[in-house]
Amino acid sequence: MSNRTPLAVIWDVDGTLVDTAELHFQSWATLANELGLPFSRDDFNATFGWRNQEIIPKLFPNHAASDKVAELSDRKESLYRAEAEAGVKLLPGARALLDGLHKAGFLQAIGSSAPRENLELILRLTATRHLFAAVVAMEDTQRGKPDPQVFLLAAERIGVEPARCLVIEDAPVGIQAAKAGGMKAIGVTFVGHHSPEALRTAGADLVVRSLEEVSIALVSQLLRETSSDAAGG
Repeated sequence: MSNRTPLAVIWDVDGTLVDTAELHFQSWATLANELGLPFSRDDFNATFGWRNQEIIPKLFPNHAASDKVAELSDRKESLYRAEAEAGVKLLPGARALLDGLHKAGFLQAIGSSAPRENLELILRLTATRHLFAAVVAMEDTQRGKPDPQVFLLAAERIGVEPARCLVIEDAPVGIQAAKAGGMKAIGVTFVGHHSPEALRTAGADLVVRSLEEVSIALVSQLLRETSSDAAGG
């Protein structure tokens, strides 16, 4: 790949690199129980991938004051990190694709709605931090997906124009954010939170069951890389 025309892959984390949904569900359920409030799987599925600043007022409207939202957010994430420390593994195909992209010269970044401390924990537990040139977290943005801010900021921080970026996501709102930012997008259905049809309707350029189906050559093709710049794979 030519150094003059870098290409980049921007990764979502939860449901894409790792499956931590059950850990998040349990932490939200524990928080709701502490508050004496109901919390269902439907509540979780309807808000998964949102920022805490958006989830808490939606699910717990009596705790919508900004200081209370911050307090509850900190408590929920503390519960989550305690559970995650027990061990988190990369999803099938993730390690090979991450390493292959790195060796081929692609820049990589994280673009997530999760708090930075959570992301750094996941990257530490999976030994992948060195592969990412930038990590954009909840604290870095003012607007959540489907707004493209998180992905545009990731592209800016690694110095790659949006048209040369590809986003890997598992949620329709993430696919919508990528497309709104002028990027290519691959939807992954492995964790089963969203149907292939939902991801296609959101605008995914490709939908796969697993990252094992994604090659370096395929990423290059989606980005319409010229033959002289081809990364191979």
